[in-house]
Amino acid sequence: MHALIQAIILGILTGGVYALMASGQTLIFGIMKVVNLAQGAFVVLGAYLTYTLFVQFGMDPFASVLITTPLMFLVGVGLQWALIRPLHSDDVAQLSLLVTFALALGVEGILSFAYSTTLTNIQPKYANFSWTVVGYQVNLVRFCAFALSLVVLAVLYLVLKRTKFGRAVRATVQNPMSAQLLGVNAQRVSALGFGLGAATAASAGSVFGMLNAFNPGSHYDLISRLLTVVVLGGLGSIGGSVVAALVMGVASSVVSAMASPIWSDFTFFIVLLLVLLLRPRGLFGARTRGAL
Repeated sequence: MHALIQAIILGILTGGVYALMASGQTLIFGIMKVVNLAQGAFVVLGAYLTYTLFVQFGMDPFASVLITTPLMFLVGVGLQWALIRPLHSDDVAQLSLLVTFALALGVEGILSFAYSTTLTNIQPKYANFSWTVVGYQVNLVRFCAFALSLVVLAVLYLVLKRTKFGRAVRATVQNPMSAQLLGVNAQRVSALGFGLGAATAASAGSVFGMLNAFNPGSHYDLISRLLTVVVLGGLGSIGGSVVAALVMGVASSVVSAMASPIWSDFTFFIVLLLVLLLRPRGLFGARTRGAL
């Protein structure tokens, strides 16, 4: 029982980071109906940017979020205008898969050239520090990563619910044609939405690099997990993605502790297959689709 509860604690903390990664993926799909296969590459890019700031300038990885997040927002906006916006509207859903996959390969190639393909990670002095709470271990980095995820997700929620841009996003998600008739600039909303997706990936990348060894090819494993979370939660539902991320984090951690770490990785693929077969719209897709 002790091992099970410890695994659940670890799974919740890890799931919070997955939720942050998947929120950007869900936001991009909700606005543009684009499955961004480069989201995992954005996370890895964010990890390498944090690694550079840490090694070259001694900046704390959590503090580096203040630099990497706005930087990746600008990169995301630029990429949307340059690569996604020119696609023909009738074929954007199909062509965007090819474009974002090519973008992921391009990011991987640049990172491989700049940093090599050797596995690395970010190791601040407090990386191995942990607390003992009622007999259970709580790692400081994982706890802070979970807290950071909550903060960023809360900011994203406020942006979507309390700002003019957020209202434009929700209108575009619910009915793009009506939104444009009401004066919403769909192209601008799409660009800013893609930028927000890249920004959340950068925030997650900063903590991902402290929790996992990574190299430029790590995005392949990441994107498969993110797609599982997004599909399980329901395409277009950020709230569903958060719940799904926590569920998958706990499930993966419990399987790792109770069975084997090998089966832990396979858990995501089993869940994805079952969801696609039994409930293609995900746990919350039918009820909250278009509501974010």
